[in-house]
Amino acid sequence: MTHPGDESRAGWQMFALSFTALFLEMMVIRWVPSVVHLVAYYANLMLLSSFLGLGAGAMAAGRRWNLFGWFPAFLALDIGMLLMDRNVVLGTSSSELHFYALPPSMLHAFVLVRIFAVNALVFVPLGQRMGVLFNAMPRLSAYAWDLAGSLSGTLCFGLFSLRLFSPVLGIAGVMGVYLLLVAGRARWASLPVFAAVLAAIVWQSDPRAIWSPYYYITVSRFETPGVSESQAPAELLTMRDPPMYVVRVNQFGYHFDAALDPARYTPGTKKANDARWFALHYVLPYAVSDGRDRVLIVGAGGGCDVEAGLASGARHIDAVEIDPAIVDVSRRFNAGAPYSDPRVSVHIDDARSYLARATPGYDLVLFGFLDSQALFSTMNNVRLDGYVYTVESIRSAFRLLNDKGTLALSFAMGKPWLGPKLYGLVKAATGREPAAYMDDSKEMLILCVPKDPAVVLPVKVLKFFRAKFVNPVRVDLPTDDWPFLYLVKRTVPSDYVIAIASLLVFSVAAVACLRRRTFGRGDIHFGLLGMGFLLLETKGIGDCTLFFGATWFVTLLVVAGVLLMVIAANLAAERLKGWSLWMYAPLLATLSLLLAVPRESILELSLPGRILWTLFAVPLPVFFAGIIFSTTFREASSPSAVFGANLIGAMLGGFCEYLTMAVGSRSLSTLVIAAYLGSMLVLATSRRLGRAI
Repeated sequence: MTHPGDESRAGWQMFALSFTALFLEMMVIRWVPSVVHLVAYYANLMLLSSFLGLGAGAMAAGRRWNLFGWFPAFLALDIGMLLMDRNVVLGTSSSELHFYALPPSMLHAFVLVRIFAVNALVFVPLGQRMGVLFNAMPRLSAYAWDLAGSLSGTLCFGLFSLRLFSPVLGIAGVMGVYLLLVAGRARWASLPVFAAVLAAIVWQSDPRAIWSPYYYITVSRFETPGVSESQAPAELLTMRDPPMYVVRVNQFGYHFDAALDPARYTPGTKKANDARWFALHYVLPYAVSDGRDRVLIVGAGGGCDVEAGLASGARHIDAVEIDPAIVDVSRRFNAGAPYSDPRVSVHIDDARSYLARATPGYDLVLFGFLDSQALFSTMNNVRLDGYVYTVESIRSAFRLLNDKGTLALSFAMGKPWLGPKLYGLVKAATGREPAAYMDDSKEMLILCVPKDPAVVLPVKVLKFFRAKFVNPVRVDLPTDDWPFLYLVKRTVPSDYVIAIASLLVFSVAAVACLRRRTFGRGDIHFGLLGMGFLLLETKGIGDCTLFFGATWFVTLLVVAGVLLMVIAANLAAERLKGWSLWMYAPLLATLSLLLAVPRESILELSLPGRILWTLFAVPLPVFFAGIIFSTTFREASSPSAVFGANLIGAMLGGFCEYLTMAVGSRSLSTLVIAAYLGSMLVLATSRRLGRAI
């Protein structure tokens, strides 16, 4: 019989391990893009490889190996290999646009797979120790401690990420928890390894870098691009020939902060010429539109669109930018000071969310150079601006115009098929042929559509000429169901296929090695539950993002809410004497309702209506699924093994989520139902055969 004191100590260990695993997952996902170029586009695969490591470790709990002592070495190996790859720029397939990416190669594929594989290895020791505790404690009690640790890790990382994020502090915190969990020689042996790891991170880190909720940001002058700066000159707003700054996110150019007024610079100098050239790309939308009373700019960024609007005589501008750090950088480094003008109202919000709440009557609605370089969530593969560039989003923006207003969209081209795709997107949303303007470089595209069909836009504006897509590329237009502007068509790009296939090979090898002949129906059942749960959580995040905006806060609330519902389900399961196949009835009923009710109808509701629907639709299936997991987990013959199977099933669910690139997000509901039906079938056959799970 377990002594209450021993059980309490084991519970706190489980809490600490779960907290550490969750915190480290988020820490790695946040930090790695600042080290290896373009990994931000694969952040969800980093999460899935963490599931693989935790799941394989839990399955190894019955082995005599003691891998927990190897955690410092595995962490050092992971960070050391990341630093070795710090100058590698990943490639991408021709069917997808990653800004600044190179053509795909076997080297890039090898680097990508290696990053994921070593990341999985780091989590194996944590998973094994958690599996040992699952075998030693009452099942539901152990699961409750695990969930409490996960929830605490989620909330703590959210606050840490917003206010205090630092790779040194984050990794040091993880190391501190590990040192509390080990004793004796292992603790002392870990200290020099941890010290070396922290020293390597400090050596790699830029002390002047800024961590926003979405990006790793550095600022440097045009003339010294490799030297980051933390502060502009005190006289920036009044000085002659003020410096121009380049703002980089995740190590690549994002925009510039500079005064666009040539009068601020000495005539004939490079800065004066640069200012004129930069201004051309921002003035055009104002040159083809007449009204100046109300202007809306979504994706305001560093404020150049705003500055051009003020120079063009705009009386009021609503500037919408999702990243507060980007606005703060502009306030500090932009000599034009666009956000300090009293005619400008700054809104820190997701563009799609603001469009849903804005009051109609704008003279100009402008989509600035709003092009993200990261995913909005680690749970899926939709970009931060995914739901901004859809037919439904552009249509909602067009409705905000007054009768004489103009819709404009500016974009930096990256692929030859992107121009025709944006052109088709605006045409489908507005029902009008947009005027497409390009300069001689054909790198900048500006689309303009007047609300009044009788208005004819000029052929030439400034140095831009009307462009025609004579041989338009066959593309699929992005919609709320398929929000993939950066994919040429409905497909899963080859680089993702390579990474997914590699992780699948690792997964199959791990299960085959660790479970061997003991692999049974319980593994399949809990694997399917994990797959369904991950897809259910992913769908919840996607829906809430569409309803309320792709902000970090929305994602944090959904993840925390899901964990709270699982905790509630676990508490309810403790009061149930057994399990029944009838427990699937309310789960399948709510999932069928979600499938039957289109998201478009929810979007048409008022904000209170969307909130009420979300409070009903997201928690209920999670709660019912949690009861099924907890009641069957209590009956499992090998808790550590099936817990590991559940995590690997969640990883498989993450792989299935990539199918949305080919078939759309509505398919997720069908996959969730299929996963839970499969789980129910496994339980039914096990009961019929009289076998335990």
